Amino acid sequence: MSPIVAIDGPAGAGKSTVARELARRLGFTIVDTGAIYRAVALTAQRAGIGWEDDAALARLLDGGLGISFAPAAEGQRVLLHGEDVTEAIRTPEISRGASVVSARPVVRQKLLGLQRQLGRGAVRGAVLEGRDIGTVVFPDADVKFFLTANDEARAARRHA
Repeated sequence: MSPIVAIDGPAGAGKSTVARELARRLGFTIVDTGAIYRAVALTAQRAGIGWEDDAALARLLDGGLGISFAPAAEGQRVLLHGEDVTEAIRTPEISRGASVVSARPVVRQKLLGLQRQLGRGAVRGAVLEGRDIGTVVFPDADVKFFLTANDEARAARRHA
């Protein structure tokens, strides 16, 4: 099996930046779990599903999210059923929705298999970043990092 690198930490700690650079240097696939939760929020919004409606979110995810990642010069593009939603999932509204859906246990449980599949499916290896990657998704990751930053640095990153 290809190596798995897990990067955990709170919002604004620099997980995405470190993950992108590490994946680039190692030639590994990067799995942005935050983008997955953002894609759930966008898909739910488009389907008219409330971000706290556990039953409807479960049905939505049972149908498959249809998410994929495509390499691009500036990092990677996020696709939902082939549609590039990279910018759409980064709006303030969808960011708020991602925060809500990522706190729903049913959503976290439904996405566990997808996150593991994306990590294990990487040919050379994968770098996964997210808040519970090293404890829940890949507790047996080959390498684990937990990033921290002081409150001021985290706030500056979140609002940059």
